[in-house]
Amino acid sequence: MSSPLAERIRPQRLEELVGQEHLTGPGSILRIAIAKGNIPSMVLWGPSGTGKTTLANIIAAAVNKPFFALSAISAGVKEIREVIETARNQDGAILFIDEIHRFNKGQQDALLGAVEKGIVTLVGATTENPSFEVNSALLSRCQVFVLKPLEEKDLLKLIAQAIEKDEWLARSMTEIKETEALIRLSGGDGRKLLNLLELAILSSGTESVVVDDALVMKAAQSKVALYDKQGEQHYDIISAFIKSIRGSDPNAAVYWLARMMEGGEDVKFIARRMVILASEDIGNANPTALVLANASFDSVTRIGWPEARIILSQCAVYLASSAKSNASYLAIDKALALVRQTGDLPVPMHIRNAPTGLMKNLGYGKGYQYAHDYDNNFARQEFLPDSISGTVFFAPGNNAREEEMRRFLKDRWKDKYGY
Repeated sequence: MSSPLAERIRPQRLEELVGQEHLTGPGSILRIAIAKGNIPSMVLWGPSGTGKTTLANIIAAAVNKPFFALSAISAGVKEIREVIETARNQDGAILFIDEIHRFNKGQQDALLGAVEKGIVTLVGATTENPSFEVNSALLSRCQVFVLKPLEEKDLLKLIAQAIEKDEWLARSMTEIKETEALIRLSGGDGRKLLNLLELAILSSGTESVVVDDALVMKAAQSKVALYDKQGEQHYDIISAFIKSIRGSDPNAAVYWLARMMEGGEDVKFIARRMVILASEDIGNANPTALVLANASFDSVTRIGWPEARIILSQCAVYLASSAKSNASYLAIDKALALVRQTGDLPVPMHIRNAPTGLMKNLGYGKGYQYAHDYDNNFARQEFLPDSISGTVFFAPGNNAREEEMRRFLKDRWKDKYGY
């Protein structure tokens, strides 16, 4: 047993692939392309353990073309150019790049010419949204295929496939009695499922193994990460992190932040959530929060681990220690609800745009009062459609900055909006 179970039973043909029927099932675009041997450059986007690398290998074998593989973790521009030079003398070479989102702009640009000229057919794999992580010029030359987390039926099929095909499992006389723990802990990740199954069997210490939930949980205690980027804890811990900041507890915030860091969470995911929180939960109670959150996102994107931990911690502590307001968040949701309810209400004539003489003659813009022509740069006039005049969407929060906004609005609008 020289390689992991997931590697030993890796599918070699499309018919053996578990899951992703929307991509590989009868009549699907990808299956038709493989059958015709006309493979487009593509990006396979999906969570870990959903079959991206397996699918790339199957494609290469099916079309019988030269196959080159690089990992964006270890390869650079030099390695890319070497593969391209080798591929020039080979017909229809396929270049598979795992974790292509880790390539910087220069590395991705090095692929452009070869992909455009057809020197290589690019198959990139990524767990991150390619719209954000792959250069638009390169992405425009690729078809994006989305892989989904494996469903319970797929995971059960994978277990059965392992028991049937793997010689070591056959010799160990393994019986699968319960699968709930395997399914739950795998989180839709086929590789994790098979690794956990193998670990449970090895940990039993017996020749005839009965796999049940207790055995799996016992084996998982020392090996399964405290934080699962694709599983339930991913959502539970980010929820705890955000709620700790919203609840103004910097101590809890840095604890949950540390849990995510130890679990290997993507720095951009953490920073992106703090940008959202800075607007949703702090807003105009402290506008600087959004500025700092955006600066933190830009900084950690450039720097990465491990130094990004310092920037994320600074931002989390600042946001947790800031005054809170969800007034802007509630305002836009209330406005959206009214728009959906009332439809396309007409824009008042006096605030319509009037770029042509005809529109002016029709009354567009007539009576508009230019605010800067009046005292305090304010002219009391109606900006909402008549039928919803006086509707309040924004209610300032109970904090120093928004109390100042409340006073400003009350001074201008008097009793119109009840400020």
